[in-house]
Amino acid sequence: MRILVTGAAGFIGFHLARRLLADGHQVTGIDGMTRYYDVGLKDARLAQLTALPAFTFERLMLEDFGALTDAFERAQPELVVHLAAQAGVRYSLENPRAYADSNLTGTFNVLELAKAAKVRHLLYASTSSIYGASEKRPFEETDRADHPLTLYAATKKAGELMSHSYAHLWDLPTTAFRFFTVYGPWGRPDMAPWRFAEAIDAGRPIEIYGDPADIWRDFTYVDDLVEAIVRLMGRPPVKGQPVGPMDSLSPIAPWRVVNIGRGEPSKLDDLIVAIETALGKRAERRRLPMQAGDVPLTFASSTLLEALTGYRPDTSLNQGVSFFCDWFRHHAIATGAAT
Repeated sequence: MRILVTGAAGFIGFHLARRLLADGHQVTGIDGMTRYYDVGLKDARLAQLTALPAFTFERLMLEDFGALTDAFERAQPELVVHLAAQAGVRYSLENPRAYADSNLTGTFNVLELAKAAKVRHLLYASTSSIYGASEKRPFEETDRADHPLTLYAATKKAGELMSHSYAHLWDLPTTAFRFFTVYGPWGRPDMAPWRFAEAIDAGRPIEIYGDPADIWRDFTYVDDLVEAIVRLMGRPPVKGQPVGPMDSLSPIAPWRVVNIGRGEPSKLDDLIVAIETALGKRAERRRLPMQAGDVPLTFASSTLLEALTGYRPDTSLNQGVSFFCDWFRHHAIATGAAT
């Protein structure tokens, strides 16, 4: 198929585009190459994609409706995976306008053009942050998620709601997936696995916000996430055809939301120990207060994902961290991508 992927030079977009190309699809990647983190890392990811003949790259910001319209017209996509966004919970406290521009205006533009292109299936990257400080465990897609703790989560929730209205009004099959703490090779330097690995390898203290024994995350290895997305691509929602009582399928639209997570939370302390083991070095720890917007636990229910696709993420934290640290030492440090 002809598939358009926004955020193709980003961590998840890169892995997904590479998988889709390996599967024989034609991929148009869109990315604004913003400076939220090292553009050199994005360039390195992009270089791998542009070396493949079935990949076309469009550098533009999603807020630029004219440029995005031209890109859609050239790509003629049958399917759109909208991953591009201003990411980061903590950064939303410092630069909130970036979230409104990218996550609200940008998503609106993608919705307008996906509608015009009459794509078979629109897939939208949401986030587990939408669940906020919910005390229900595990987080299920049918739970109410009306109390976001950060602007980042609020903009992602808004994207879900906007996409639902488009699915209802224009019969646009849409799946919104909520990611749970994705990590792996070519990851983001602002996230804990990279920050911890870099500091431990360099012999610097790692900064931990809160008590690592009391902070739990549903760590999801990036290859597992990509496998789930690829399988969901072939399962566009059909109005009136839920797969069971756990289904978040809208009663009035071909729209659903799906968690993508292992369903087995691990302590932040377990992540640190796994990195220490993989690097063969001990961490010096520096405790800092929990930051605004942080939550003590994320915990995905994978029941709906498994019902739809027959699959649930299964890479263990120790195995995934080993893969990440091997990449980090051989690529990030060797090429100067570690900062």
